[in-house]
Amino acid sequence: MGEVVGAGLLAHVPTIMLPKEVRYELNEGKEISLVTGLERLRKEVFETADYDTVVVLDSHWATTVEFVTTSHERRTGKYTSEELPRGMSSVPYDFKGDPELAIEISKYAEKHGTWITPIDDPHLPTFYATLNLWKYLGEGLDKQWVSIGCCQTAETEDNLRLGRSLGDAIDKLDRKVLLLASGALSHTFYPLQELRKHEASDISHIFTPEARDADLERIEWFKRGDHDQVLRTMPEFYKYKPEARFGHYLMMIGALGENECTAPGRLFSEYENSIGTGQVHVWFDQPEAGWTAKANARV
Repeated sequence: MGEVVGAGLLAHVPTIMLPKEVRYELNEGKEISLVTGLERLRKEVFETADYDTVVVLDSHWATTVEFVTTSHERRTGKYTSEELPRGMSSVPYDFKGDPELAIEISKYAEKHGTWITPIDDPHLPTFYATLNLWKYLGEGLDKQWVSIGCCQTAETEDNLRLGRSLGDAIDKLDRKVLLLASGALSHTFYPLQELRKHEASDISHIFTPEARDADLERIEWFKRGDHDQVLRTMPEFYKYKPEARFGHYLMMIGALGENECTAPGRLFSEYENSIGTGQVHVWFDQPEAGWTAKANARV
């Protein structure tokens, strides 16, 4: 019987992959806390926890007619971002997959009323919402990494159904898993002609004060473990265009018990701006009694 031993809502912004001197230049002469936060998270969690597999809920991988899981034995190659090749060019990667888990997730699609397909095509693209986190948290640790895309036609309930299927699969297999919801909070960019005025991490640069306040409100709920409040107010949060309709978080919490999950989060970064969008690292440790009221039994 498997278990989720930790989970996180983590930022993957391209800035973290730029050279240090460039990061300092963009951020008024200082480091962005998203970088130091990932370095600390690696030391405190990824290098010390007992786990087999990392599952990344990848907000940059947009599918359309179904959810897709990577089911490769191993993924290796070099990655150049189509979005920002200046900062992410020929980035090498090499990590093991977990095809057994990826395939097991798909077996629960019918039970939970959704569509999930495992794919092991060697030419399947990879995305920086996975690779940026792997470079900081996984490189050199020889763990298994699986990615699941965000379906762009999915609504709130669809993302929760994927999470339930993921929770079932982990529970079925003898796996200890870390879940990474890789993506932002509010997610509106400045227009190109204004963008370079807003590259510093200070939250005064978040696209609107209302988006900033909505993000900060949810961070407080995360810290308290009030996932029920986050879920109940999703219609209001959609006004601020959370990245991938917040599918990365919704899939994660779907695997952890949804509104009955009360795991509090601890911040591994400050809340920061990235050209208008809201970014933060929040980590949820496994409660001593396990995750509250798992949703796995729900249909």
